[in-house]
Amino acid sequence: MEKLDAAFWDERWKNKETGWDLNAVSPPLQAYFETIKEKDKSILIPGCGSAYEAEYLLQNGFENVTVIDISAALVQQLLNRLSDYAGKRLTVICGDFFKHTGKYDYIIEQTFFCALEKNKREAYVTKMQSLLKEDGRLAGLLFDKEFEKGPPFGGSKNEYLDLFSTELEILKMEVCLTSAKPRLGTELFFEATNKTL
Repeated sequence: MEKLDAAFWDERWKNKETGWDLNAVSPPLQAYFETIKEKDKSILIPGCGSAYEAEYLLQNGFENVTVIDISAALVQQLLNRLSDYAGKRLTVICGDFFKHTGKYDYIIEQTFFCALEKNKREAYVTKMQSLLKEDGRLAGLLFDKEFEKGPPFGGSKNEYLDLFSTELEILKMEVCLTSAKPRLGTELFFEATNKTL
């Protein structure tokens, strides 16, 4: 299988091979954002892609949004498109999520988990746990189906429950009824937090 490194994702963005791109904020995440009342909470979106979720948050008054992606080509596009926010209420990072440090109130999962090779999934959960504040929330969408080859790489609810519960307390994982049309019936919405000590 091709190595899913920065060069791989740069090529995808440069050649507009972005079939996962909804060209809009994902409806379930938009609904979730509307439940967050404190606009100063720190929010991280890893593997952010076109960052429609970040843009929606910023347009709705959120003050502390960080996005990270490994593709320099994509990050440059974001800096151009979101220049009104970058360096103010938006931090844009080109880098490896697994080397990122910080503590966040919310981390949003939107097609990042499914873009990682399956052998990185345990490391993903461990890293998420380390980046969450004590009462922080990891929330977002996971594919509830398998794909012939990836990315994206799929999975199942039971698999995710086993995986995430090693480091996190799962508050919710259920079939998503408000997915964008192309993904309807294939997504789970989940929310998790740090395990209580």
